[in-house]
Amino acid sequence: MGKFVSNRNETVRLFKNPFLEYFSHIHPMTPVFVYVPVILFTAYLAFTDTGFIAGILSFIFGTFLWTLTVYVIHRWAFHYHPKSETGKRVHFLVHGIHHAYPRDATRLVMPLLVSVPLATLFYFSFNAVFGTYHIGVFSGFLLGYVLYDTIHYATHHAKMQGKIGSFLKTYHLKHHYGDEHTAYGVSNPLWDYVFSTVPDRLKQKKEDTTAMAGK
Repeated sequence: MGKFVSNRNETVRLFKNPFLEYFSHIHPMTPVFVYVPVILFTAYLAFTDTGFIAGILSFIFGTFLWTLTVYVIHRWAFHYHPKSETGKRVHFLVHGIHHAYPRDATRLVMPLLVSVPLATLFYFSFNAVFGTYHIGVFSGFLLGYVLYDTIHYATHHAKMQGKIGSFLKTYHLKHHYGDEHTAYGVSNPLWDYVFSTVPDRLKQKKEDTTAMAGK
């Protein structure tokens, strides 16, 4: 028997506690309103503390670091299959529900009860690892997160016309409706190519294009 997947924009209750249940839902624009001012402020501090060039480089590195971080989390944490009942319950709360209800518009971006503590943890981690450049790295990392959440929502609920938009939408939906063990990169496929988790159809298409180019 196949896994249950709802194709409607519907939600289910996760928590008996009304506080937790309320904050498990989030408007898709909330991360933009909350984190963009933080991004602008931390980017300003980075440029002030380290100079323009170092600030830009640390900012770009932070954005790049986000793409790797989300790939690792999505592949090896969100798609880990626990054997215990408690583990299965936690997995469903964290990511399983998204695969069961992929069009639930209220649970397509990370709730603040999760993202704020994680952002704080990453900030202090970057401070310990990157020293003077941590603010720029953190600022770029946050931008990567906001872009990721926004693109993720769009792939499920926006038309996303144009070459890049339609590719990203199709690419992510392959993960949901084709093979959940491929296409872990939501906002971009970079690390899927690095770790060979690109969907087979795309691999075949690339091979065919390469073969044709060699003729």
